[in-house]
Amino acid sequence: AQLVESGGGSVQAGGSLRLSCAASGYTYSSYCMGWFRQAPGKEREGVATIGTGGGKTYVADSVKGRFTISLDNAKNTVFLRMNSLKPEDTAMYFCAVARACVRTRLLGPDYWGQGTQVTVSS
Repeated sequence: AQLVESGGGSVQAGGSLRLSCAASGYTYSSYCMGWFRQAPGKEREGVATIGTGGGKTYVADSVKGRFTISLDNAKNTVFLRMNSLKPEDTAMYFCAVARACVRTRLLGPDYWGQGTQVTVSS
């Protein structure tokens, strides 16, 4: 599978961004896609996941109410709409796909994109 992220950039606090991740070559008809982030010196954090079967979503408490994950099944593309961005949201954001998810834990073989940088200035 191949995943390509886009949409990162630099914004001021309070601003918005929308990340996109297009997946190709993943043969399962039902799977889970998610967004993760990693800031310098910190562990990777699960941000949000969505299942393609029933569209069930999970959003981490740290971004709940500000970030929304959505999926375009026809285009195998997952989006992350980020509103009210804070400096602490600054990180490299990665997209991933796996057979299933439990909250932000990927189950089965997983595949990752190269990441897109999000920088939020105060």
